[in-house]
Amino acid sequence: MSQPLSPAATSAMVLPPKRLQWVVTGLLAIGLTGLDPGLPLSWPTIILVAMAALKLREARSRAERRLVALLQLVGAGLLGAQQPDLLPSALQLAIALLALAGLLGLELELSLSWRQLLRRSAQVLAAALPMALVLFLLVPRIGPLWTLPQGWGAAAVTGLSDRLDPGGIASLASSAAPAARVAFSDNRVPPESERYWRVLVHDWFDGQSWQRRELRTAPALMAPVEKGAAPADARARQLWLVEPSRFEAVPWDGRAQPRSDDLRLRFDGELLLKRPPRERRHYQLISEEQDSPWQQRPPSLIDLALPKGANPRLEALGYQWARLPEPRQRLAAAEAWFRSQPFRYTRSPGTLPRRAGLDTFLFERQQGFCGHYASAATALLRAAGVPARVVSGYKGGTWVQPFGGEPYLDIRQAEAHAWSEVWLDGEGWQRLDPTGWVTPERNAATAPAMALEGQAPLWWRWGQRQWWGIDLAWSRWWLGFDREGQEALLDTLLGRQRQWLGVLLLAGLGLALTLSLAALRWTQRLRDRGPQTDRHRRELERCLAALQSAGLKPHGSEPLEQFCRRAGRREPRLSNVLQELSHHYTRARFQWLSPTEMQRTLKHLRQCRQEIRRICSSFSTKPSIPGHPSSPGRTS
Repeated sequence: MSQPLSPAATSAMVLPPKRLQWVVTGLLAIGLTGLDPGLPLSWPTIILVAMAALKLREARSRAERRLVALLQLVGAGLLGAQQPDLLPSALQLAIALLALAGLLGLELELSLSWRQLLRRSAQVLAAALPMALVLFLLVPRIGPLWTLPQGWGAAAVTGLSDRLDPGGIASLASSAAPAARVAFSDNRVPPESERYWRVLVHDWFDGQSWQRRELRTAPALMAPVEKGAAPADARARQLWLVEPSRFEAVPWDGRAQPRSDDLRLRFDGELLLKRPPRERRHYQLISEEQDSPWQQRPPSLIDLALPKGANPRLEALGYQWARLPEPRQRLAAAEAWFRSQPFRYTRSPGTLPRRAGLDTFLFERQQGFCGHYASAATALLRAAGVPARVVSGYKGGTWVQPFGGEPYLDIRQAEAHAWSEVWLDGEGWQRLDPTGWVTPERNAATAPAMALEGQAPLWWRWGQRQWWGIDLAWSRWWLGFDREGQEALLDTLLGRQRQWLGVLLLAGLGLALTLSLAALRWTQRLRDRGPQTDRHRRELERCLAALQSAGLKPHGSEPLEQFCRRAGRREPRLSNVLQELSHHYTRARFQWLSPTEMQRTLKHLRQCRQEIRRICSSFSTKPSIPGHPSSPGRTS
């Protein structure tokens, strides 16, 4: 363990105040609040930050404070590996800047203010940028370092559930919290009628609720579309930012092509992202007009399963429609029946009985929200012999065009929605929204979201949307540079000659190192002409200019101290002030001083300059020359 410095040594090299490192510790604590405790690196990061704080509390020597600064830099790196978003990245940059400033304050044998330390810290970080840029662009990408089981993180809330039981909900609360944002590379937003963002598929019905099948085996997933299948550069890209949720399934339009190894398409149309669900996730899709492969996958017996006797009146009505020869006719009969009934949309329908709950909803209560209508219509279509299932996700979204950043579609939790999907021979799985049959005059799914948004102050909504636009641009150009983007860059640089990648990487690192050393050398020259030294030098030059106007100037390489003695002998009235000038400038130039002492010496130099000008202005002639009768200060 390092020994404390002796009082003599301490006075010789004063340590910078601890306040800077305590500020870094506080910022690290703020960064820890965004970590997911279930991730592998979370607890090591928390423990390391706690150890750094405890060590800082007891640190007495330079070596101990240096260890604290290094631990803080490692902590900033660990936070960056787990939180790559814009706001956490800005916080991590501030942590690295301050921690490096504290380390420089410990290493440099100079007296520097906080402003100077931060300036030099920023210069060091800027010098490291070329190396970091080369590593970011050319080092091969790797996949996620960890994944979590599907459904992990029950503490998070998204507005969606893997079990849809509308009969057990008396009142559905609306939340204006953000759910997702999506930007389109061509800035063409889909029409409102097409803004259905599917997330979960519920195909298991027990007579009361709809549940989502959990399939963990590899054959349950369809591989992503091959990258060489079609030229994707000409097609629009979708960049999604999704808030934390309970599921690996993420929103999408049901048609776009996943182009990343992290994305998997389930046979029922769920898009799974192999990243921790409890962190904010981002991914890119390629817009597509044609149907996706999942839409042509034939239904199974589960898509027609209906428990006998669970809802007798519902089953009887569905059996009537089953006599119609074509599925299209059965769908038309279902739509006509819903439109003929006095159904009413409400988010506070009350609970339904556990037995024959859908019968009570269809034939007695006839009021509910999207979950009621999607559940009842899907069960009726199954009774009519039409394969059907319930899909939950989001409907709608607000198109935002911020001043900064890129336009995007803002999707809120209150826009969570449920609808049906039916199988039609020759057409595949088709979307069907029974809620629109009973509320054709308005968008029942998005009205609560707009009402809640209107409750927030206008300035808050404006600022939030501006920030989200910048955040989305950051995600597109920085986080969006994935393995595919890197492959495209390498194709441009090397074509098929990938064996030269190592040479290119070494050449890039050599060039980056050269630029970094040149930047450091440039900052070294600036440091040698530091702000304090420049100010003292300017004061000295002003003093010399005043003396030169009186005929006193140094010879060639004459030292300042020798010049001041010579000028004082020639002009006794200047002797004392020149002695003060030499003393204070030499002290500021060659001694270790605190920032306060440096300011004090600068003040003394200004006083010397004023006194020199006052004395020189009183000369009626040029300075005294021994034996000259008109020399000032001589009597006749």
